[in-house]
Amino acid sequence: MSAPVLAELRERIGFRRSLVARFATASAFVLAALPPAAIRRVLVVVTAGARPAQADEVLQWRTDVNSVSRRCAGQGCLQRSIAVVLLARLHRRAPTWKTGFRPDPFVAHAWVEVDGVPIGEPPAVAHFRPVLRVSARR
Repeated sequence: MSAPVLAELRERIGFRRSLVARFATASAFVLAALPPAAIRRVLVVVTAGARPAQADEVLQWRTDVNSVSRRCAGQGCLQRSIAVVLLARLHRRAPTWKTGFRPDPFVAHAWVEVDGVPIGEPPAVAHFRPVLRVSARR
């Protein structure tokens, strides 16, 4: 998708958190290779029945994903956003997943939100036009 403007936060995490984050990241790598409509369908099924996530939880899961994957901490926004949703679901939660673009200059991006606020993203994401969206259904 897009190149990040800022370096992503990475930290040392424990073995268990690392293992779970690696599982989510590896699964997201496979899903990110699918066409956008297929990714959306999979995430709709995955997030069904989950409770909405809290911002602090999502930020921690995002940091965990970045900490185990250089790709996610770098230019892998699609893989990172999918991995965060998968990791959240393993905790019975789900943030809102979005993809979108900025037309001039053209930049595509994928991110997660809680209550309409992008988590861990620069303020410029607010100017992106959303194309796909998946949020938890009750």
